[in-house]
Amino acid sequence: MAMAKKVNFGKVSIVVFLTALIWVWADLSQDEELTLTNVVVEVAKSSDPALWVSFAVGEEEVSLQSSVTLTTVILKGPASYVSKIERLNNKRGLDLGLFLVPEQQGMTQEGVRTLDVLDFLRRSAKIRDLGLTVESCEPQTLTVRVRELARTSVPVECLGIDSSVRATLDPPTVEAYVPQGEAVSATIWLTTEERNQARNAAVEKTPYVELAPGQRRDVSTRVKISLAPADDVLDEQRVAATLGFCFSPNLQGKYRVKLENDPTEWASVYIKATPLAYRTYADAPYQLILYIRDQDRLVKEADLPIRRQLVYDFPEEPLRKEEIRAVQPAPTVRFTLEPIVEATVGSGP
Repeated sequence: MAMAKKVNFGKVSIVVFLTALIWVWADLSQDEELTLTNVVVEVAKSSDPALWVSFAVGEEEVSLQSSVTLTTVILKGPASYVSKIERLNNKRGLDLGLFLVPEQQGMTQEGVRTLDVLDFLRRSAKIRDLGLTVESCEPQTLTVRVRELARTSVPVECLGIDSSVRATLDPPTVEAYVPQGEAVSATIWLTTEERNQARNAAVEKTPYVELAPGQRRDVSTRVKISLAPADDVLDEQRVAATLGFCFSPNLQGKYRVKLENDPTEWASVYIKATPLAYRTYADAPYQLILYIRDQDRLVKEADLPIRRQLVYDFPEEPLRKEEIRAVQPAPTVRFTLEPIVEATVGSGP
């Protein structure tokens, strides 16, 4: 009986290793391309608060933006790497996190610079970590504008309130970094809840300066805002009133309202409002509304006329902001519903 040959495990291991090495080499030698679209590049926050760096875009490069979107970025690398990155990108999980750091690009002096986008991308550690190289991109260059800001005292402006509302700001001015020679103010925006609170106790908020649309910088000084109580800013005024009727689709066009009151009872109403809220209400088509219910058509004759209180048709926004309110309850009217009988065209004896 012949003896079985001994297996040389050393030789087998070498063969397996070489086979794997060949497959890896084959994969790495077969480069593929991957096209990424809408790649965002943002300006990183500078460590120098007096430095303002923006991308200048548009036909005349007058629009200053803190970020731009590259139309395409073409990457190249091993097929397995490309496939992995492509799957990640399709799942919207690819975040390149491309930030233009002014200090790294030598953009610390005021002026206009041209950024070589391809060189910028090839230097990106995020892209190098993907195991891919950048082949091309569009656009190939970007214009970068560098401005030096000056620390200046600027007034604080409170938004989100009616122009007639008296706001007390403490302090009324703050120090901020702004372009020299330009009229800039620090802004505070109050929500409805904050406005209501500020009428009873001061609200503290951090103002911001807007260097360009969408480019805001918070100011280090917090400001306390107090608003005068509502009654102190609402003036009592008389408004000529027009009465409107509100029907459901079930009654619309089928019934008319017959009022039994003297029209002078609702010819005018008295309200308290800011000047802007007053004008909005006075210019509306109707100041009072009579709501007609479906069951009104079923009221028995013995219970007629129907008595119902009118409703002030205040504009929604001033009402929500407590910039308008009634001085007294709306009038009550008496009315009946009369069916509308359509005439038959062409009927005769």
